[in-house]
Amino acid sequence: MVTQKALREYLTFGKAMALAAGRFLRNRRRKHNRISYKGRINLVTAADLASEKLIFKAIKKKYPDHSILTEEKLSAERESDFRWIIDPLDGTTNYAHDFPFWSVSIALEYREKIIIGVVYEPLRDEMFYASSGNGARLNDKKIIVSQEKMLERSLLATGFPYDIGSSEENNLKYFERFARKARGVRRAGSAALDLCYLACGRFDGFWELKLAPWDTAAARLIVEEAGGIVTDFDGHKYSIYDKYILASNGKIHDQMIKILSK
Repeated sequence: MVTQKALREYLTFGKAMALAAGRFLRNRRRKHNRISYKGRINLVTAADLASEKLIFKAIKKKYPDHSILTEEKLSAERESDFRWIIDPLDGTTNYAHDFPFWSVSIALEYREKIIIGVVYEPLRDEMFYASSGNGARLNDKKIIVSQEKMLERSLLATGFPYDIGSSEENNLKYFERFARKARGVRRAGSAALDLCYLACGRFDGFWELKLAPWDTAAARLIVEEAGGIVTDFDGHKYSIYDKYILASNGKIHDQMIKILSK
């Protein structure tokens, strides 16, 4: 059992780390960043690695017995009930092109349940965060999902997997279906921010496939604490280790499932 006092401590730490990493990334975004490739279009920059190192070292110092799962290189597994799940730079391609839609994502998992989530967008100075059972906030103001009930009037968000050029399971068919049905679909390039925009009512629904745990761990909790629903494509309970994610304000969820199941 994690006490409310402990939750507040973990959340304060997570916010501080996201802020520090975000400011670091913001300050060096227009400097030369060495780019390497994990796949044909899957980038990693020197900034990713430096941000990850900053967060990783802080966690090891503050909570040396906790496990850490990160996107890049510095994961550390321990015999612990706690695991930090880190995306040091969500939206690397955007960052490399100086396209202003990227974030830092930090979550804490306790016995396979996410208990805190923090997503920080440095360029707009927007800090989205939540702790289990305590609601979701944006810069200390409580947020809730939209109340839109009709898919036809909804603004949706999605993304495409890095193997879009080689795999038939590439999200294009779903994109076409929703583009024909919804008011609009946006593909901005940071799943964590897409989900946070859903949590505060900027988007009404989100779907994607082939994401990793660090893409959704923090933002999934933020959506749910803001009153939204997160499932797989069939409407079943979602795990951050699942292949498919569907999130919405709850009002249009069944309508989105119908589109995905065609």
